[in-house]
Amino acid sequence: MPRFIVPASLFIASTSLLPQLTMADDAVEEVIVSASRTERPLSTIPNTVTVINAAELQQQLSIQDDLSTVLGNLIPGFSPSRQKMTNAGETLRGRKPLYMIDGVPQSNPLRDGGREGNTIDPNVIERVEVLHGANAIHGVGAAGGIINLITKKPANKLEQSIRLNTGFQTEDLQESADYGLSYSLSNRVGNADVIASISLRDMGMAYDGKGQVVGADNTQGDTMDSESVNGFVKTGYDWDDQRIELMVNRYEIENKNRWVSVPGNVATGIPSSAVKGEITGEGASNKVTAVSLNYTNDDFLGQKLRVQGFSQDFAATYGAEAVPLATFQDPAYGPNLIDQSQNNSEKRGAKVTLVKDRIASLPLNLVYGLDLLQDETWQELIQTGRAWVPPSKYQNYAPYLQAEFTGIDKLTLSSGVRYEKSALEVDDFTTLASYGSRFVEGGSPEFSETLYNYGGTYQITSAWRAFANYAEAFSMPDVGRVLRGINQPNLSVETFLDLKPVLTESTEFGLEFKTGDITAQLSYYRSNSAFGERLQRDADGIYSVEREKTAIDGIELSTAWAATDVDLFSLRYAEATGRYDSNKDGRVDSDLGGTNISPDRVNLSWDRTWSSSVDTRLQVNHLIDREVENSSGAVINEFEGYTTVDASATIAAFNGQISLALQNLTDEYYFTYYSQSSPNNIRNFTGIGRSLSLGYQVRF
Repeated sequence: MPRFIVPASLFIASTSLLPQLTMADDAVEEVIVSASRTERPLSTIPNTVTVINAAELQQQLSIQDDLSTVLGNLIPGFSPSRQKMTNAGETLRGRKPLYMIDGVPQSNPLRDGGREGNTIDPNVIERVEVLHGANAIHGVGAAGGIINLITKKPANKLEQSIRLNTGFQTEDLQESADYGLSYSLSNRVGNADVIASISLRDMGMAYDGKGQVVGADNTQGDTMDSESVNGFVKTGYDWDDQRIELMVNRYEIENKNRWVSVPGNVATGIPSSAVKGEITGEGASNKVTAVSLNYTNDDFLGQKLRVQGFSQDFAATYGAEAVPLATFQDPAYGPNLIDQSQNNSEKRGAKVTLVKDRIASLPLNLVYGLDLLQDETWQELIQTGRAWVPPSKYQNYAPYLQAEFTGIDKLTLSSGVRYEKSALEVDDFTTLASYGSRFVEGGSPEFSETLYNYGGTYQITSAWRAFANYAEAFSMPDVGRVLRGINQPNLSVETFLDLKPVLTESTEFGLEFKTGDITAQLSYYRSNSAFGERLQRDADGIYSVEREKTAIDGIELSTAWAATDVDLFSLRYAEATGRYDSNKDGRVDSDLGGTNISPDRVNLSWDRTWSSSVDTRLQVNHLIDREVENSSGAVINEFEGYTTVDASATIAAFNGQISLALQNLTDEYYFTYYSQSSPNNIRNFTGIGRSLSLGYQVRF
């Protein structure tokens, strides 16, 4: 298989250095991850897992304060960032991941508005845990994997922190200037602890590699020319083997509506741009409140008990187009109506987890419990008060059981089952006039799925480990898109075929090598959905959902080499192939496009510690050319790859830490992956050119 040649060669090359190294396996510290519902050593988890620690996160944020960019830089299987407020089309292993904040789901199962990547200020995050591939560990929505954003923890003593940062581009210092300020306070008094922070950010405009203003996305949402505020508090109390903890996070980001999008021309290579001007209506925004109340007991009837109650209130407002949008037109409001939509979701839920190690003194560990979720979602046109997506209520309960067997030396086996029972409730509604004002009879369809997973990891030697897994994920299609786009008469929610849930089956095989100086991991995965979903852009730029069989497979490689005591070289590589059934004959015959799958990519980096007070990083991201073919073998889309280089430095000075970074060091001019993959004149966006960021943080 030719596609394995490059990653396999790199894997062999990295491990071939073994004879030159001093083995230090006992000194390798195992990372503990919590995204698997209970803390386990990384070496016992039969999945590809990426943990972005605090130092790596801060290093990346000094370059670009955008979570999607951070994920793309460190996880090549994650799609390149759109560099906008929206993250529609950003996938992990070609499918939508489930975003969480401390286990609280941020993704919206009923109406995917593409905003779940902008629900918290990254400065509140301590680490990021990513489980690659479909799974049902946290329930509905993890077809591509899980991205769990772990917020900062209280300190054991009084500690305050102030972070100031700014960024600009030389094309226009005033218009491009970014400003950020965050303050946090943390303390512990007796058995109680608390951490609280406030973060403010003012974002300027961006310029591409030719010095042109990057096009503004007035409708889907843009972080350029925006303001954001994040308030965060986490407080807890410990007694005996128990702890209760409350976390509240409020995040708001809103565009200032001062720059009007100017269409480009795909055919002639003219990018979209923006000019100063007035925009009708409200600026595109996200307003999100996440709350979780957690109780832990490490000795509950001889078990560990974890109980989490949570809520998330989410409102995403989409801006108004400069010209009337055909979808929103209605004769009752005149011929030139300009409207805008707002997507709302209110989640409530609970997770109960029980952990019992060594059942009856046998080498058998159990994790079991129950998950409950209720999500009410609707999308309205806020200027005229019309319902675009009718209020839809989703209720789900899921008991689960996961077993781990460690009775054979060096071998860990795991198996689990999860039963998903879901109900969707939709009242009678009428679609917009542009869809024919179709009356749709409401209903309460129910769905159920039993999901299984199997996995194993074998420690071949002290340096080599092999793992494999099979997992199933259960998710709802984008119900809002499906319901709002009904243009046929006499349909009923009870019998509408496209509301059937998506079942994704994922298989993965991996090999890992670790010594004191080298780490390398190579994995192959395949995921299939017999009745999946694919985004298809309509003529007016609005996306609809196509329900089709899909199949995706790919390779991921990551290596790191500590060449000296002060030099670390890393390489990450990912490639993926996705196909779908275009004619409903049961066979996948056409390539998935860039709105559904990420490009093949290589990420290289060099970290160096120059002294006790100076660290630097140089990183290169290379996206590889891709052609998308239809069922006849004709090329219907071409992606021209590009390479960007970033450099950053951290300097200990003035009783704090100074960060200095250059994004797109070579000032590469390119059209973003999303713009090339879904070409249209309005969103023919170029990427951000060379930009400088400067920050200072002090703790006292």
